[in-house]
Amino acid sequence: MTIRETEIKGLFIIEPTPFQDHRGIFARTFCKNEFKSIEFEKEFVQFNHSINKFKGTLRGLHFQRPPYAETKYVRCVEGSIFDVAVDIRKGSPTYLQYFGIELSAQNLLGLLIPEGFAHGFQTLEDNTSVMYHTTNFYSPNFESGLRYNDSLINIAWKLPPVNLSEKDKSQPIIDNDFVAIEV
Repeated sequence: MTIRETEIKGLFIIEPTPFQDHRGIFARTFCKNEFKSIEFEKEFVQFNHSINKFKGTLRGLHFQRPPYAETKYVRCVEGSIFDVAVDIRKGSPTYLQYFGIELSAQNLLGLLIPEGFAHGFQTLEDNTSVMYHTTNFYSPNFESGLRYNDSLINIAWKLPPVNLSEKDKSQPIIDNDFVAIEV
């Protein structure tokens, strides 16, 4: 397994080392000992599975505010997605910058997204499934989000966004009242 930090501090690409033979492929996608090399020692307390029927479906941008802020480990297990993390950490030199990466069942990549980031993804194929593990329990009272098309972030989605929830369509635009996450 290779763990690579992106150009945004604290955001890591997880690249399994697959073993392939006549039966197929085996890959270790998480190892507590190897994650210690990046000083990650938190416990995942919730596993989520998102099943998406249609190409172009967009979910996000979501995050939870402290004390329920969470680290997410995201993997695509069927199909492919364009996965996005937006830095909303107070005082960060990369504040409001985003990182996007294609995660797929084929490339086996994962993205470890720390507290202080908003997260979203867009499906690039029909029938795409995403699994993500979180280090905190979902708490509706601390749930928050950003608008997927906010011009301050200016995410270059791969496809025209479709199938957004009403909640995601109406997330707030960043303005002077936006409170960054303290981590």
